[in-house]
Parts: sequence; C-alpha cells; structure tokens
Amino acid sequence: MSIRNPKQALYAQFAGVAKALGHPQRLELIEQLAQGPRSVDALATKVGLPIANTSQHLQHLRRAGLVTAERAGKFVNYSLADDTVLTLFASIRVVAERQLAEVERIVRGYFQARDEMEAVTRAELTERIREGLVTVIDVRPPDEFALGHLPGALNVPLSDLEARLPDLRHDREIVAYCRGAYCVMSFEAVAVLRARGFKVRRLEDGLPEWRAAGLQVETGP
Repeated sequence: MSIRNPKQALYAQFAGVAKALGHPQRLELIEQLAQGPRSVDALATKVGLPIANTSQHLQHLRRAGLVTAERAGKFVNYSLADDTVLTLFASIRVVAERQLAEVERIVRGYFQARDEMEAVTRAELTERIREGLVTVIDVRPPDEFALGHLPGALNVPLSDLEARLPDLRHDREIVAYCRGAYCVMSFEAVAVLRARGFKVRRLEDGLPEWRAAGLQVETGP
C-alpha cells in the first residue's frame, strides 16, 4: 500500500506515543515498571487505582509500544518494552524542568527544601562502592528491592527507617536511592538521617537509570 504523505504518517504514529503518555497515572505506571515486571494486580496496589482502571491504562501503553505483556499462569505480567522508554520518560522530565515554571516551583518548594546538596553521580558512587567507602541504602519496599538493587545495598524501607537507625554508622557516609530522580522516599530519608546527625547524600537518580547504564545489579532479598 502506498502512503501519499509518509512524513505525516510517521508524525501520526509519533503523536500516538505522545498521547499514550499524556496521563499522570500512566507515567506513574512507567515508573513502577522501571523497577521490574509487574502484574496488573500488583501495579494497581502500587499506584492506588482499581484493577480495571490500571488495566485500561496499561492497554493504552501497550498499543503505543511502550510496554509488553507476558502471561504467567493466571496472571499477565507487564514490562517496559526496552530502555528507550526510560530515556523518553527522562526526556519529558528534563524538558518540563527547563520550561515549566510550576515544575520549578514544586522542585524548589518540596525537593530542594529537603535536600539542597548536590546528588552523588553514578560514576562517583561506583568508585566509592569499589573502594568500600560508603553504605548504600535502598529505601524502596522489599518487593521492589528483590527485583533488583545496587551491589551491596541494604534494604531500609522508608517506613522502617526510624527502627533501623541502630544499623547505620555515624562515622560512615550513607548514600540513599529509590525509584528515580524525584522519588519522594529518598528525599525524605535524607532529611530524616541528616536531622539525626548522619552524613548522607542521595544518588542522582535511581535503580532504573543505574540498570539502564549497564551497571551491576543484584537481585533477591
């Protein structure tokens, strides 16, 4: 079949991808799937939506080629199509940070208020892990930690942080990370630990970006 205007045909497909991303809860689902494959039920619980609504959002993402689905017994597990989806997600964030005043206001008012220090880069953290100079804590829930985490990281979920303070050393630098660059949990963890006298910084992003960069990831509890 001939196409009279191939450029317009391509742009229509590109617009379909953009449209599929045009919902905040779909972006949240992508963030969750960046941690690892999930069933509809698990995703619905994570994002606080009914299963039917979650399934509809996933179908939009699947039709746009952003996620894939694989049946495992009675369940269907969804995954990101590949790392380019994560790159697209990051690009949206960068454009919004640079161009939208409301994004700047939120970042300044919430995130920077909790942590104004420069985050640790992946390259810097890789070197400090190799030299044994830091304690790395993953503040995500245990199920996400089990799907993949930084080498040697301790799973200290934010909800358990106060109870786990005796496990952490004041004389050793701590680096906290979670789901991504603006994962609220890592900012909250840093604020709590600094208030109690710990030397702590955040990783610049999270587990998905670490994995996409080809760096070592461990699995299991």
